[in-house]
Amino acid sequence: MLCFSSTQTRARELPDFTELVSTYSPAVVNISTTQKRTALRRQLPKGLEIPDLPEDSPFNEFFRRFFGDGGEMEEFDAQSLGSGFIISSDGYVITNNHVIKDADEVIVRLNDRREFVAEVVGFDDRSDVALLKLEASDLPVVKLGLQHAPRVGEWVLAIGSPFGFEHTVTAGIVSAIGRSLPRENYVPFIQT
Repeated sequence: MLCFSSTQTRARELPDFTELVSTYSPAVVNISTTQKRTALRRQLPKGLEIPDLPEDSPFNEFFRRFFGDGGEMEEFDAQSLGSGFIISSDGYVITNNHVIKDADEVIVRLNDRREFVAEVVGFDDRSDVALLKLEASDLPVVKLGLQHAPRVGEWVLAIGSPFGFEHTVTAGIVSAIGRSLPRENYVPFIQT
């Protein structure tokens, strides 16, 4: 025999992140870097030749760019994109070290589209964190700190610029606490 209650079980309401997004988005920044690099131009494998194509063929540029005459050193600009957030109104920004590592130039673009050349103040390879400084004032900030220790199952929000798509917002739940990647050093992180 099955018994059902006549009262409906109320589904728990999903969180509304709009207030958090409007509060913190102005302090989330897009970071782009440029680094001068030199590399040996690729060569076609021995015995293969660049095909004889018509002069106006779009593939001519492809073969020249990637295989050239072979064996030449080529200088090019390597670029990187990432996100960060402003932690002080006088222009300190936190980002990932892998985004700015070995960069010749770091450009930080604010939510209001202003751009600043940033100085790398410091970085830590182990935790993959870097601190930048902008020559600016009266900037919006993200307040650092926890109201309480995060717990598995809690909602979390991320605002950033993955692959250069600025001011992207995503939500998830805390899946695990104290995870680390298989490296030499243990740096715990929160998995979502």
